[in-house]
Amino acid sequence: MAKTLRVAIAQAASVFFDKQRGTEKAVEWIGKAARAGAQLVAFGETWLPGYPFFVDGPVNETWWRAASVYLQNAILIPGPETGLLCEAAREHGIDVVIGVAELDPNTGASIYASLVFISAEGEILGRHRKIKPTHHERSIWADGDVEGLRVHERPFGRLGGLNCWEHNILLPGFALIAQGVQVHVAAWPGREPDHVPDTPVWARQALLSRAFASQAGAFVLGAAGLRRVADVPEEFRSLAEFEHNGRSLIVNPFGEVIAGPAEGEALLVADLDLDQVYRAKAACDPAGHYSRPDLFELRVGGRTLFGKPLVPAVDGAG
Repeated sequence: MAKTLRVAIAQAASVFFDKQRGTEKAVEWIGKAARAGAQLVAFGETWLPGYPFFVDGPVNETWWRAASVYLQNAILIPGPETGLLCEAAREHGIDVVIGVAELDPNTGASIYASLVFISAEGEILGRHRKIKPTHHERSIWADGDVEGLRVHERPFGRLGGLNCWEHNILLPGFALIAQGVQVHVAAWPGREPDHVPDTPVWARQALLSRAFASQAGAFVLGAAGLRRVADVPEEFRSLAEFEHNGRSLIVNPFGEVIAGPAEGEALLVADLDLDQVYRAKAACDPAGHYSRPDLFELRVGGRTLFGKPLVPAVDGAG
């Protein structure tokens, strides 16, 4: 693993309902991150073609129109849009993790909230579909799977990522911890209050990002989206009942914020001292010396990631 790593979060407003222009903007921000010296850049949840904010609006004719246009702007993996993103990653020599609305290749009529991992060599390393959409998101996103719940070996270390409230349901995160994640992208839509004591149930990106960093002994890029009413096409502004204010942050393996929160459109950059990963894991390795694999087991998609099968109880032993 390298000693230092410069990372960036692209907190930029999505080009809503327009995958072509959105891809072009993503390519611009990939270049901007590379010119800032970053070796890894992260975008927020379903940044391309934007988080489906309309799911919280009134269900009327405009809502159905928004759902239709959103579906038509979901992307295939691989597809033309990921091809351009891979080309940009290769041209600039930078790893990219970006949230996309992924179109089901079989039906062409279902969408997954997916994270795409692209190498600096321009190859798709993998994609992770959000396992369970949250609250109103269930009206537009399908349930994901665990095929992509893996870490990716990179020159700088082991790279992983999850979407939003997957950090709130514990086991997906532990699956990555059990694989030794060292640099983690936590992708959020970006709706965070200014004062933590007033935090509503849906706004926990800073708290959960910091908690995961401490639990995993990993750096966390809390990549948040940005959506102001002015960023929404006029046709759908009646469905924009609130704004996403970004507030991306970068957290060290001890749960301390080292950059951010970012305000407005911004490139948040930080230099990571990767020796801190080893210091944190030396103190607490949740799937290693700080665990009890004789008591617990985690199986994901049929493969054992942690622990071993328990010995059946002897008759009469309880």
